[in-house]
Amino acid sequence: MGLRFAFTIPLLLGGLCNAVTAEAQQAAKVARVGWLARTDVDPATREAFLQGLRDLGYVEGRNVVIEYRDAEGRLERLPALAAELVATKVDVIVAPSTVAAIAAKQATSTVPIVSVTVPVPSTLAASLAQPGGNVTGLAFFSPELVGKCLELLTQAVPGLSRVAALWQPGGHGERTEKDMLKRVEVAAQALAVRLQFVEARSPEDFGRAFSEMTRARADALTVLPSNMFFGEQRRLVDLAAKRRLPAVYPWREFVDAGGLVSYGLNVADLHRRAAVYVDKILKGAKPANLPVEQPTKFELLINLKTAKALGLTIPQSVLARADQVIEK
Repeated sequence: MGLRFAFTIPLLLGGLCNAVTAEAQQAAKVARVGWLARTDVDPATREAFLQGLRDLGYVEGRNVVIEYRDAEGRLERLPALAAELVATKVDVIVAPSTVAAIAAKQATSTVPIVSVTVPVPSTLAASLAQPGGNVTGLAFFSPELVGKCLELLTQAVPGLSRVAALWQPGGHGERTEKDMLKRVEVAAQALAVRLQFVEARSPEDFGRAFSEMTRARADALTVLPSNMFFGEQRRLVDLAAKRRLPAVYPWREFVDAGGLVSYGLNVADLHRRAAVYVDKILKGAKPANLPVEQPTKFELLINLKTAKALGLTIPQSVLARADQVIEK
């Protein structure tokens, strides 16, 4: 009896130790993800990212903890917020904007960063195939997209002769910016359209920018890709409507907000895809070796309600190519 009891105790202790070890391992599996946002004006994109995590088996509060930091539009706060995330020892930082990714990279060279807007080549990533540092993710747009947007605008509104191109200096890496401006300029020449570049470095410049367009007698507007512009979609759409300017935008959210035409990638899908990168990194992949994903699918949206308000009739040939036509 005594021997049996003596033999049982080590078994019980061993089982208890195994249970404790298993519990400790389970606790260790809780991932810590930082979310560094320039501004959280579009909760749908964050929800898309969370849905992407759920699809991969991560549940916030159960096996993943997300540390949210939002600069609320005050870009000067980003470096301090990035430093906070690094101090909390997150496993990976998600940056929905280029400026947030830059702030995160300046704060750390070791914590992996997944950016939803990776200009390539840039200080964030050396190349698409081999980013080379601690940043990887997805490209927010392709520079050639701006030419296609202008082409679609001239097809949707035949007879345009002067088009304003609204852009944000410093909104992208220098090489990406030069490429983008060159491509829209080449497209304008091919379409026999006179192009007027109008700068807006911040939302405070919008009033002046649209006044410039009016003085130059612009017939229409193409809004070039910019994180700042994406966050100000409602204001830009309202200003274009007030000036009665038919406009093309690089993302569908502008048409959902009342814009005339958009051609670009699905931003919510991009944020959902960012979760895939987070998952790979949490499982041991190195950002330096994870290729930057380029956009491959683009959507054409047309708002017929806005066209009617502007007194426009969109050609049937253009409507037939639309992925979605908004009528109400």
